[in-house]
Amino acid sequence: MPYYRMAGNVPPKRHTQHRAPDGSLYFEELMGEEGFSSDSSLLYHMNIPSAITAYRSWELPDQSLVPNHPLTPRHLSTHDLFGEGVSGVDAVTGRRLLLGNGDVRLSYVVADTTSSYYRNAIGDECLYVEAGAARVETVFGDLPVNDGDYVVIPRATTYRIVPDGPVRLYAIEANSHITPAKRYLSRYGQLLEHAPFCERDLRGPENLRVVAERDVEVYIKHRGNGPGGIAGTVHTLPHHPFDVVGWDGCLYPYVFSIRDFEPLTGRVHQPPPAHQVFEGDNFVICNFVPRKVDYHPLAIPVPYYHSNVDSDEVMFYCGGDYEARKGSGIGQGSISLHPGGHPHGPQPGAYERAIGAEFFDELAVMVDTFRPLELGEAARDCDDGVYAYSWAKGAKEAGK
Repeated sequence: MPYYRMAGNVPPKRHTQHRAPDGSLYFEELMGEEGFSSDSSLLYHMNIPSAITAYRSWELPDQSLVPNHPLTPRHLSTHDLFGEGVSGVDAVTGRRLLLGNGDVRLSYVVADTTSSYYRNAIGDECLYVEAGAARVETVFGDLPVNDGDYVVIPRATTYRIVPDGPVRLYAIEANSHITPAKRYLSRYGQLLEHAPFCERDLRGPENLRVVAERDVEVYIKHRGNGPGGIAGTVHTLPHHPFDVVGWDGCLYPYVFSIRDFEPLTGRVHQPPPAHQVFEGDNFVICNFVPRKVDYHPLAIPVPYYHSNVDSDEVMFYCGGDYEARKGSGIGQGSISLHPGGHPHGPQPGAYERAIGAEFFDELAVMVDTFRPLELGEAARDCDDGVYAYSWAKGAKEAGK
């Protein structure tokens, strides 16, 4: 994170005695990245944060991946994965794996039940709220979220998700850290003037509180010998993990609303880097928001055909009307996968329809990866099987 926050009760000097009113010591925990060499925060616990009284294996949801072979562009209908009237699904154990590689995993869930307490010890998470509302309770405090919010959660943060009715989440799980695009940051970490958002747009945790519960289970996803090198463990803690009386530092979960992203536009079509919001190792996250489009008198506002020779492109359509994909069955909750090695672009007819347009009312979250993506069980379950033919079919229907 680019700036410092403090919450609750912390001592004047770090790594010094910090005592409760009864004279007992609080226990200081450093949560830091890159071996004490990057961002960190100090948390002050009432109890020893390392204490566990039991442990057992957690059988993770299916994490298997199969190659996208033969190489095929795909359309995945995420709204088909959970059906109507979801019941008893939580936002951690209920995630279904869509796509993944050694750098990032993309999952989807419709949850209506409070999740277990959870830590992802593999990498940071970026959760996009497609629809609904929830409270993300963390060791740093609470994060209220609604549709259109990104929630960025640092690696190994203990949290749970409490839905307010059914909530739809698109989960981007990294094997690294997730940060704002580096070109938006000064050498000291401040968001620069040309960035499409700033620190004022970021919402930090609130309502730090001490929970007195005992014998609490925490589900941990970590590196191991399971599919994709991932495994799960459950630790039972003698005291509740939310026993922090204060914390300070530059590492903590936060929320950013897609509605606070200020789109960068131009006279001619702007390439995807103009829409970037976050990045991790070997992938980027971009978003396409309602915006004024290209205003050159001869502009064609939809994207030109392009070959992402170094990338797989995943587009999650989460609102509005995406002009370039009309006629291909794409709708709310759709995901398109355009693999590297396949030139892709607008559906037939979109070029002509877009000429003269002044505004696009669309909302989409894009993940571009720099290693090929493989198909998870959810992708294999909700692939429409015909998207690859949509350009040829559309051209034939147009008489070309």
